[in-house]
Amino acid sequence: MQKAAPPKVSFVSLGCPKALVDSERIITRLRAEGYELARKHDGADLVIVNTCGFLDSAKRESLGAIGQAMAENGKVIVTGCMGAEPEQIEAAYPGVLSITGPQQYESVLDAVHRALPPLHNPHIDLVPPQGIKLTPRHYAYLKISEGCNNRCSFCIIPKLRGDLVSRPANDVLREAEKLVSAGVKELLVISQDTSAYGVDLKYAPSPWKDREVRARFLDLAQALGEFGVWIRLQYVYPYPHVDEVITLMREGKVLPYLDIPFQHASPEILKAMKRPAAQEKTLARISKWREECPELTLRSTFIVGFPGETDSDFAYLLDWLEEAEIDRVGCFKYEPVAGAASNGLGGAVAEEVKQERWNALMSRQQKISARRLKRKVGTRQQVIVDEVGPTVAKGRSKADAPEIDGAVYLSSRRPLRVGEIVTAKIERSDQYDLHGSVAGF
Repeated sequence: MQKAAPPKVSFVSLGCPKALVDSERIITRLRAEGYELARKHDGADLVIVNTCGFLDSAKRESLGAIGQAMAENGKVIVTGCMGAEPEQIEAAYPGVLSITGPQQYESVLDAVHRALPPLHNPHIDLVPPQGIKLTPRHYAYLKISEGCNNRCSFCIIPKLRGDLVSRPANDVLREAEKLVSAGVKELLVISQDTSAYGVDLKYAPSPWKDREVRARFLDLAQALGEFGVWIRLQYVYPYPHVDEVITLMREGKVLPYLDIPFQHASPEILKAMKRPAAQEKTLARISKWREECPELTLRSTFIVGFPGETDSDFAYLLDWLEEAEIDRVGCFKYEPVAGAASNGLGGAVAEEVKQERWNALMSRQQKISARRLKRKVGTRQQVIVDEVGPTVAKGRSKADAPEIDGAVYLSSRRPLRVGEIVTAKIERSDQYDLHGSVAGF
């Protein structure tokens, strides 16, 4: 008797690392039920598109991905942030099978089951204990909470994903333990507001091993640091208690790296943005952090062209950037998002002015980045290998998050392996990357 072929699902994951974690959870459940992943839409029984709905440009990309899936396959299930406001999707593609919002794993699975029932085989466990990951084997994103309590005027994430819901500390630590056991060398701690972790739980402790760990940013970072792998903290708002984690960085418990979305520096613009933890003492705090942990790398994102941003506000931002010496910067031109409070603000900035300011900021940042990297020439840095080539390998230092920061290009006397951590002697630098040779294994 010929066995029935397992049902095949093609998957598109758009948006931020938090959406990627949602995709991994859905895929893990599907693989556990016997579904296979197809590389192409036209070879699959159906397609799942995990959308991003944060900006209009992201919505256009999501609609394009749905359209491509409809054209190449015809059976499409849509989930993710754009699914929280389904009208636009329904209008463009009335034939999609199902539309659900972010984090609605059960609804996605129900839709898959209706359209493509699973094959039942209780004798086979198809899923490794750590689940299915869409990132390379040596690093993984660790999502510690969902949603956000902030009400930034340009953002609709709380509307799409709801208020902050933190995971108990032992739940996070169990997942981290599984990932490390499976060979993960770097955990990237993410959420919408990582340093607000646990506030909704009133920092309640939960049992872990022989003790209790509080659902608190510092306590969780401390416990994660005990796994002996790289712990990278991302999306950290600069609340006062963030100062406490710098000690863990100095001690080598977590990476000396903070991803803080400052978004601007002008007090007037920060007020209009309704940014939390926006305070005038930020430069003094950065100086103190670097004094305590000289190896600290700071990454941030900024928005130019926010409604009401004057030439004076922008000049203030450039001066602040110069003094703060942020190592890694991403910059966005302000886009009005449907449903955002900032749409009601006056003082719209012309598109050509936004572009000029974006160019000016990135040009200034390029010089700052080059200056910061040049200081590392002649030093030895630990590097995790991401890709290997015939003569040169590409990796990242402790100062580099995957996909958003720079890289370290390495020559080596012996072949390197992906996921290996080596010691590199840095021989030269450019605006964003370092170049060197392996000096130890």
